[in-house]
Amino acid sequence: MKLYQNILTGGNIMNEQIEQAYENIKDVVVQTPLLYSQFLSKTYKNKIYLKCENLQITGAYKLRGALNKIRNLTPEEKKKGVVCASAGNHAQGVAYAASSEKIKSIIVMPKTTPFLKVQSTRDFGGQVVLYGDCFDDAYQKAKQIEKEEGITFVHPFDDMDIIRGQGTVALELFEQLQDIDVIVCPIGGGGLISGISLYAKSVNPNIKIIGVQAAGANAMEKSFKAKKLMGTDSVNTIAEGIAVKNPGMLNFSFISQFVDDIVTVTDHSIVESLLTLMEKHKIVAETSGATSIAALKKINYSDKNIVCIVSGGNIDMIKISSLVNSGLVSRGRMFCFNVEIPNTPGQLVKVISYLTELGVNIINLDHNQFKAKNKVQNVQVEFTIETNGFEHIQQVKQTLEEHGYFITQQY
Repeated sequence: MKLYQNILTGGNIMNEQIEQAYENIKDVVVQTPLLYSQFLSKTYKNKIYLKCENLQITGAYKLRGALNKIRNLTPEEKKKGVVCASAGNHAQGVAYAASSEKIKSIIVMPKTTPFLKVQSTRDFGGQVVLYGDCFDDAYQKAKQIEKEEGITFVHPFDDMDIIRGQGTVALELFEQLQDIDVIVCPIGGGGLISGISLYAKSVNPNIKIIGVQAAGANAMEKSFKAKKLMGTDSVNTIAEGIAVKNPGMLNFSFISQFVDDIVTVTDHSIVESLLTLMEKHKIVAETSGATSIAALKKINYSDKNIVCIVSGGNIDMIKISSLVNSGLVSRGRMFCFNVEIPNTPGQLVKVISYLTELGVNIINLDHNQFKAKNKVQNVQVEFTIETNGFEHIQQVKQTLEEHGYFITQQY
């Protein structure tokens, strides 16, 4: 710890190191856009900006740290190759960086990693090994490979070269918007927020750095509040990109000194934020990348310039479909129900006409006589409809009941 404190007290040394990291990687990484959100600004009574690291080359900020680390290896280390453990984004960053330097990379990923991230890692040139159920399982396997093959382990967060590389996000931020009051940043192991807070606080000591974790994977939040590094026995969240049981010691030392607060968000709020980014800004983010938006409900500021880091956008299309549907249901925008109607000509047309008069859009209809309780006289019809919200759903229920149709809500 004392070594790192000496680094921090060296005036502009850390700033210079992050600037050097940027010079080291700027020929490959792109300066991701900073977008102003009129919708979020109005909703939360602040000026909200989105730093879109989901538009980085590999779909996430992780390329910055991985490339900086790999380019700083010795020729002998490069000759042997690298190994890493990752839930996805670090994997792609390491694979891409290693391929760009023409060196071998072995990437250990949890078996639960979404297919898109696994395939993308292979496409970037990484040799993928699937092992375990979470990052920490993959980490142990990668360390075993490091020892057996004598190659360099590229840590996803607990490494100074990685942290300096991730800190280049903040360097770009201050080029894009000099007057920043608050930065909201997702936390898994802590590499991104470490780099951002180091650079941001040296530029403006009064800036507030707010970390955000998923409630089901909040080891760093517990550590921050307890003032000592703590792990957790299990993680349970849809935000797999930040589902880390044991955050980094080096990262914890920086977070303890430079981060002002850490909040947690529920999976439900993450889904809501994901849908908001898609609907209002046409931005595709992964679940961990949307946590900074979800955190806006937890922080108490007004009339401030707030930057939310959208840390990644690598999300499987099937998962997007599932999460969007879940979000639509939670907002009252989609409603599914069963109704039994007499099995006589014209009855289905009547129900459809009532729904049409109410202005709903029928997404799906399943007509099945064998599911009805009274299989002789009735038929069960399952409707999935698009509505304008919960008040509209109530109108549907009331109208059908007034005409003698009693419904059973499915979701």
